[in-house]
Amino acid sequence: MNHQTIQQLIDRYISVSFSVNKKAETLIKGEIGSELTNDQHYILRYIRNHVRCTSSELADAFDVNKSAITAIINRMAERGLIDRTRDPNDRRVVYLTLTEEGSILYETCQEKIELLVESIITRFDQEEITNFITTYEKLAQILIKKQKEELGE
Repeated sequence: MNHQTIQQLIDRYISVSFSVNKKAETLIKGEIGSELTNDQHYILRYIRNHVRCTSSELADAFDVNKSAITAIINRMAERGLIDRTRDPNDRRVVYLTLTEEGSILYETCQEKIELLVESIITRFDQEEITNFITTYEKLAQILIKKQKEELGE
């Protein structure tokens, strides 16, 4: 590929990536309303999928510093969505789990999001969406590898 073609592809990628991410976040926010922020929803989803985790795990998973996660977790704990439990063998370790209220709110929001995503992906034929998701998963793996290379891991 020549430089001009690569530059055009870069421009298209940046433009579409920004547009898709912003519009998707706005649509999701429209579905979950004032109940949760998008970040809070992602955190509930992560904890739900892992049963329990620590703030450090969340910071790593979301690629943010621990203080940012702590602020979000504090607000969610105050709302009764997350429980904190100290590890009996190491009091420095605090596990995060969903409360019943947190689990119910997550399920309610998740159902709305799934209906939204379904309304979008059903506009593609199965081969198109399967190919897209496979390619998107490949992109995610490339980005993970690139990030590890830059961190010297």
